[in-house]
Amino acid sequence: MDFTPAVDFFASLASDERVFLLVRHGERRHITPEDPDFGAHVGLTERGREQALSLGKSIPAEGDMSFFSSPVGRCVETALNIGLGRGIQNPSIQKMDCLAEYFVQDYDEYTKVLRAGFYEGICEWLQNEAAGNPRGDKEAFAPLAARSEEMLSMMLEKGGARFNIFATHDAWVVPCLTHFCKMTFTPQRWMNYLTGMAVVTDAQKNVKRIVPVTGLDTGWLLF
Repeated sequence: MDFTPAVDFFASLASDERVFLLVRHGERRHITPEDPDFGAHVGLTERGREQALSLGKSIPAEGDMSFFSSPVGRCVETALNIGLGRGIQNPSIQKMDCLAEYFVQDYDEYTKVLRAGFYEGICEWLQNEAAGNPRGDKEAFAPLAARSEEMLSMMLEKGGARFNIFATHDAWVVPCLTHFCKMTFTPQRWMNYLTGMAVVTDAQKNVKRIVPVTGLDTGWLLF
């Protein structure tokens, strides 16, 4: 399964379908290993803001929108610019702490993973899950399947509009794409900015399909 361009995805929707989009923030400035806050205060680049504006422009004009975001600035900026691109001048954004650390089970252990190697740590956890050894040595993270299903339930519960945007971080989109879409990521082949997972439901919020979506030319980052 590969990522569908956002413009094609939104154009394919039926008029009675709702969307719950879990999306990584737009392009940010580089996070250095020396950053004591692990990039918590790193914002979007100008291109990142333009990316979010462009994604907003691809969303159909018919239907209301709601916005949810990690409290981290680059995610809030992403949600804001998606709204601006859609033509909403002052989008109301609900900040949710859980979207900053959704799969974290033990924060101290998670901090160790960040220091040792972010991409490697996430991938090792996901590989352990796939091998039937969900805990492995990564007690930093919650069980993949249960927490992914909780993420889906949370999105369906919180989102009451036709288009519901959940702006978060790659660390929490990748597990959901792994669980729901059976996608595979490595430290050398990671997900791109402004890329994520679109849950499509009927008017009563019954899930019809889950689609990997990207607002950029490709959903992949190659290192």
